Amino acid sequence: MRLKGLRRSRNVEDRRRSGGRGVRGAGIGGVGMIVVLAIGYFAGIDVTPLLQGGGQVQTSAPRELSAEEERAADFSARVLASTEEVWSDLMPQQVGQEYHPPVMVLYSGITRSPCGGASGATGPFYCPADRKAYLDTEFFATLSQRLGARGDFAAAYVIAHEVAHHVQNELGILGQVSEARQASSERQANALTVRLELQADCLSGVWAQAVDSLLEPGDLDEALNAARRIGDDHLQRQAGRVPQPHTFTHGTSEQRSRWFATGYDSGQMGACDTFGTEQL
Repeated sequence: MRLKGLRRSRNVEDRRRSGGRGVRGAGIGGVGMIVVLAIGYFAGIDVTPLLQGGGQVQTSAPRELSAEEERAADFSARVLASTEEVWSDLMPQQVGQEYHPPVMVLYSGITRSPCGGASGATGPFYCPADRKAYLDTEFFATLSQRLGARGDFAAAYVIAHEVAHHVQNELGILGQVSEARQASSERQANALTVRLELQADCLSGVWAQAVDSLLEPGDLDEALNAARRIGDDHLQRQAGRVPQPHTFTHGTSEQRSRWFATGYDSGQMGACDTFGTEQL
């Protein structure tokens, strides 16, 4: 992804120098499930089960950031800026509504939010309560090394997906789904969450189409591969389990990649109505 010359977003809150540091654990073990951690707390990839023994969180004094961490922060700020430009244009054009961008919180190891505490093991998440997206930039290494989703556009897709949850919040969709989930059985609540997450994948595709001029050969393949790698069925198989559709919260690999492609091919938010179709 060509980000040189693209501005950095000012909507970044950097907490990486303060306090929490590190989640330690052994090799892969258990299901790397993608989950909704609580009502109103929409997570990316929960990698806690990937760390045998649950991992051990360490704390430390304020520290200096490495060059790699600074590059990750710069990358994230520029990708976030691209989402601000895209949604500030598309939302008024396509749904007649002004866009108010979220703040992205960069942290390292552990942090707090109104939606609860978080560690690097929870993966990126969006908290509707404070309208902020939370990202431990070390997750990019997890995405590439443990989940097999390599490439800068795979990382950009993750950021775009969390911003897409903010778009859903702007449209009132998150609140509606949260209310519906509270009145539903666990199976029904999971099914609603799948539709919510697939819509976020589709909206990520709409963003990708809008920044097509920034893409390099292979970028779309990186995003599609990332979508497949974090499908519920793939993660359950990776854990040595038979996929259990009733436990899915984000959709299958095929569904995630297909809905991303739907958004990219159409460039239209209206194509992302996952709640209005029977067949996902």
